[in-house]
Amino acid sequence: MTGLITKNLSRLPRLAAAAIVSLLAAGAMIAPQPASALVEVDVTRGTIQPLPIAIPAFVAAATDVQLGADIANVISADLKRSGLFQPLEPASFIQAAIDPNQSPNFADWRILNAQALVTGGVTRQPDGRLRAEFRLWDIFAGQQMTGQQFFTTPDNWRRVAHIIADAIYERLTGERSYFDTRIVFVDETGPKDGRVKKLAIMDQDGANVRYLTRGNDLVLTPRFSPSNQEVTYMSYGGNEQPKVYLLNIETGQRELVGDFPGMTFAPRFAPDGQRVVMSLQQEGNANIFLMDLRSRKTTRLTDSASIDTSPSYSPDGSQIVFESDRGGSQQLYIMGADGSNPQRISFGQGASYSTPVWSPRGDLIAFTRRSGGQFGIGVIKPDGSGERILTESFHNEGPTWAPNGRVLMFFRDTPGANGGPQLWTIDLSGYNEYRVPTPAFGSDPAWSPLIN
Repeated sequence: MTGLITKNLSRLPRLAAAAIVSLLAAGAMIAPQPASALVEVDVTRGTIQPLPIAIPAFVAAATDVQLGADIANVISADLKRSGLFQPLEPASFIQAAIDPNQSPNFADWRILNAQALVTGGVTRQPDGRLRAEFRLWDIFAGQQMTGQQFFTTPDNWRRVAHIIADAIYERLTGERSYFDTRIVFVDETGPKDGRVKKLAIMDQDGANVRYLTRGNDLVLTPRFSPSNQEVTYMSYGGNEQPKVYLLNIETGQRELVGDFPGMTFAPRFAPDGQRVVMSLQQEGNANIFLMDLRSRKTTRLTDSASIDTSPSYSPDGSQIVFESDRGGSQQLYIMGADGSNPQRISFGQGASYSTPVWSPRGDLIAFTRRSGGQFGIGVIKPDGSGERILTESFHNEGPTWAPNGRVLMFFRDTPGANGGPQLWTIDLSGYNEYRVPTPAFGSDPAWSPLIN
């Protein structure tokens, strides 16, 4: 087999389960094939045929057999939810456990029509750490495509699985992945007319939930910084005016940004993470303002008699999308980052639009659309063309993008006295929709950048 080249990961946030000590990347056995050799991602097509991939349980000692299976299951679940991969059923495997340091019998996997195979192993080191390794194989070419091994503390095994899934996704698609990320959201408990709302954070698949606030104050609309592990959120304490806080997820340090009477949504970050854009109500009107987080200086960007709210930056920082009723109903508008040249981009007949969020790729804007008593989550191009509704139901709201711009998370409210909001994901094809488990009800999700 090939030799291993050592790489080091950056230090993890303190709230991560534990630090991965090092990452060793194995070079391919021969020159790697182009990333498009196995799968080509084209979200403009009506449907995408997912890639059949086999992921047997990682080989492990008798005491860690379940751990080896759990790692494989997390990798499989990550890849399946992306909509681009179809993990094969383990019951169909001819080879149940494969030593990652041995070449597999490719003929056994061709029979199953698998196009890619992941083999892996997990062992305990004398110092108590786990050593996890994997190799990705091209079944038809009979070649290794990539391989890595990791050393980490045992309680960090799920994060290793997410990082492995990221490596597989990126090698087979040629695009950035999103599995080693987290979601900050509002955890809701109690009766419908008296919900306790706490700020919480979890892995993108719903695991490792941790609470960031105690539930003493009402919290709303958390927003992740695109450049670091920080969030802004709104908080109401008793009869107080809404306050906006800046919370560092790594250190747990909370900083008051200010009191903002009339604010309904927390600010969103600019791409540099040093500024936020927000809507403030003054003299009966709501307009959009920019605030420098270091100096706390605000700059007014819109000045109209309408309600301008829910601004979101383009990833290059040159434009802002927002919602406004200046045309008589809630619609989407785009303007320059300095407030110049606002242009309406949504024109759905009889529909109103809200909560626009610009994709990290810059090619699409996600939104909530209300029409005919239904709430849909959709996307539209920045020039107003190509509008598509991905999912629609009684009440969907609050889309947030995965950092690679291929998947959206949102919350869906269920009717009835015992109903409440739940978190869901959907990919851009609109065909792969999954509920994300949370301890209770969950709303207002915000997706983090890759942890790194």
